[in-house]
Amino acid sequence: MLIKGKAHKYGNDVNTDVIYPGKYTYQQLSPKEMASHALEDLDTDFPASVHKDDIIVAGKNFGCGSSREQAAACIKYAGISGIIAGSFSRIFFRNAINFGLLAIAHPEAAGFIEDGDDVEINRESGIIRVKDREFKFSPLPQFVAGILEAGGLLPYLQEKLE
Repeated sequence: MLIKGKAHKYGNDVNTDVIYPGKYTYQQLSPKEMASHALEDLDTDFPASVHKDDIIVAGKNFGCGSSREQAAACIKYAGISGIIAGSFSRIFFRNAINFGLLAIAHPEAAGFIEDGDDVEINRESGIIRVKDREFKFSPLPQFVAGILEAGGLLPYLQEKLE
């Protein structure tokens, strides 16, 4: 699968409180409403500037903080198709995959990519392309690729049970 989008770049230690503010955690919001609050405490322009298939690029420890799954969900609902970061919080990483959101830990690529760059990710070949550079990453295990292709863990399991 090939993903092409514009990079939205952030720094280190972007925590779940700024990805999806705590004041919305216990409200039942539609996906569209959740998307409108994505990263609002870090980047107020984010919801209006995102286009389908854009990519978040960040430093180390992306998604640290609480284990709220809404952080991964609101990013996906905003139209983001993948995240390239120096590293991820383990819980956020798993929540991203469970919501069908590609998460790639690649410190070199994350450091090279600049805000606004056009980024291409080829999941099958394990290549990130930006400007004149290519960065290789390990192809995803088949079951993880299956979860992403199905749109998340629940749709994946529903397909398997049918």
